[in-house]
Amino acid sequence: MRSTVNRALLCLGGLILVVVGGAVLAVSVGASVPSWWPWDGKGDVLLSTSSRQRWRDDGWWWPTVIAVLAVLVVLALWWFLAQLRRGRLAEVLVDSGDGEGAVLRGRALEDALADEAGALDGVARAQVALTGRRTAPRTRVRLLMEPHAAPKATLGALADGALTHARTSAGLESLPAEVRLKAVKHRAERVS
Repeated sequence: MRSTVNRALLCLGGLILVVVGGAVLAVSVGASVPSWWPWDGKGDVLLSTSSRQRWRDDGWWWPTVIAVLAVLVVLALWWFLAQLRRGRLAEVLVDSGDGEGAVLRGRALEDALADEAGALDGVARAQVALTGRRTAPRTRVRLLMEPHAAPKATLGALADGALTHARTSAGLESLPAEVRLKAVKHRAERVS
């Protein structure tokens, strides 16, 4: 949800900047613009001479303006690059014991964990996501629990079963997990 909102806001901000920039560019080449547009000719400028020279005697004004704009540009670039970062781990580095190492696809480990966790008693569905670094992965497990399931027993079975098997098969020292449990919601049915 958060990444969807981030991407929507980023697209909206970009669209606004493109529209305003395009309109200013259209005016500068002599295209016609609506009557409400504040700049309507080639000779118009964004800041008039009096506006630019208003704070000229104060030595702090222009360095402050430039610093604030530079910070805004850096924050916008950081936000944009954060959208490109993957939320999931693509691969896990496995120590093969011969000094080399092997690479295990993250999706394969996620699927194996989800299959084993989904087979536990009382689990309707399991979703697993790997996060962290290649050498120190972390897991996020979401379990959809049936009404008869015992959460404590299910967590114990998950820790002793699926998570332990994944950690030993990948040759990892540890595999921290964040587990979220959610109950299945059944629709009300009319009984006659």
